[in-house]
Amino acid sequence: MATLVEYLTAGADGDLVSWKVQQSAMETFGFSCAVVEEAILSIGLLPARYQRNRQTVSTAGQLRLFRSRVAVVGCGGLGGYVIEQLARLGVGNLVAIDPDIFEEHNLNRQLLSSLDELGKSKVDAAVARVGAINPAVTITPHAVAFCSVNGAELFDGVQLVVDALDSIPVRLELADVCNRLNLPLVHGAIGGWYGHLTTQFPGDKCIESVYRNWASGKGMEQHLGNPSFTPAVVASMQVAEACKLLLGETSLLRGRILSVDLLSMEFHEMGL
Repeated sequence: MATLVEYLTAGADGDLVSWKVQQSAMETFGFSCAVVEEAILSIGLLPARYQRNRQTVSTAGQLRLFRSRVAVVGCGGLGGYVIEQLARLGVGNLVAIDPDIFEEHNLNRQLLSSLDELGKSKVDAAVARVGAINPAVTITPHAVAFCSVNGAELFDGVQLVVDALDSIPVRLELADVCNRLNLPLVHGAIGGWYGHLTTQFPGDKCIESVYRNWASGKGMEQHLGNPSFTPAVVASMQVAEACKLLLGETSLLRGRILSVDLLSMEFHEMGL
């Protein structure tokens, strides 16, 4: 009987392995989707789902993404889009953290929400969504609120944390925990037509600098709300930063903050 590698090589169309061949390999050898996908990438082939990535991400880079583990703190407006895009990109291991359930006011902007999901756990919806779009991705749900006490446990084994929170005090706590755990943090925040993002490396005080004038309250989202498009824009930028960081690219928003004004369609970069 052919080995898994031989089976995949024989079934490839050039360097692409179709979903049909991938499924057949899973059934023939009794391996999970994740095991088969890693085998495909390890021998220099590419799952066909990623063929439109290849001008941006090499096959070696795709394997690197697959072997990465990213934690997303918050599965609402920003977090839903972040999880969706990381899964489609091919980041192989995601940790979804959010204690909340979906409510009616989430329906205007949160990608994971729907009428059928009202009253249900956001992290459970994240698991179902990832399973539907890319079953090779392993997603670990935690229906708990992040805090400094559980941070080390929640972030065990991750290379990167994405901030998709809506609370300034918790963001500051998250930034501190990431520094203590030597983890880079991709931060994003939104409100109305506006948003901003930055990437904090271990030892930096970027988030502390962003909110140095904060006195109280949750932030601009509490007053401005959010339409459907703002979280999609800022989350996409966060995923771009996460992708670059995981691939070892150097053109990151470290020490800089990018402000987004979708009302006037202006973007401004400032040093931190």
